[in-house]
Amino acid sequence: MKDLHSVDWHHVRTSLNEKGFCQVDALCSAAECKALTDLYHQPIFRSVINMQRYRFGRGEYKYFNYPLPGILQILRENFYPYLAEVANTWSSVLGGSAKYPNTLSEFTAICHAQDQKRPTPLILHYGPGGYNTLHQDLYGEVYFPFQVVIVLSQPGKDFDGGEFVMTEQLPRAQSKANVLAPKQGDAVIFTTNFRPVQGAKGYYKAKMRHGVSEISSGERYALGMIFHDAN
Repeated sequence: MKDLHSVDWHHVRTSLNEKGFCQVDALCSAAECKALTDLYHQPIFRSVINMQRYRFGRGEYKYFNYPLPGILQILRENFYPYLAEVANTWSSVLGGSAKYPNTLSEFTAICHAQDQKRPTPLILHYGPGGYNTLHQDLYGEVYFPFQVVIVLSQPGKDFDGGEFVMTEQLPRAQSKANVLAPKQGDAVIFTTNFRPVQGAKGYYKAKMRHGVSEISSGERYALGMIFHDAN
């Protein structure tokens, strides 16, 4: 596992500010990705979602139950402080009152005080023809402005297609799309809801959504790390 202290956080902050997302290469090794993928077949999940049934796309994902597996808990705890710093900056420039605490446990307590107590980290699985429609993962009144996805399968070997897609709503215009092709072990950090954009009259919120393009062959697994709990 890459030491998060070695990540170029200046680059991450700049990319989040300018694009609403940032890719971090080689966060996890192939062996770590396999270990995380193997969790998909363990009885440690609180619910299983058939995406086609709810018109979310085609595929399946499973929400972990508490307590989370150790590697996942450590990842969330270690990512959170870096991202909370950016989250507080965004809240400030937008004139918001939200103040994100320094630790994940403190933020989780805020979620639980609002009756958001169900864990939201998940593993997603797509087969041929699978995809994920553009969406946002909010789950309640309290949400954290960033989330992380780690691709657990190797494109070109385990699957083809399945790019990570983000759209940004432009003022008085159609949405702009960005397409990323992270490799196995790469992480994408991205905004949960919007990013602040400076306009002629100050900052405004540019709404953003994310999804996954169609898998043309093979199987794609990914780990989603959401930091707020669900109601």
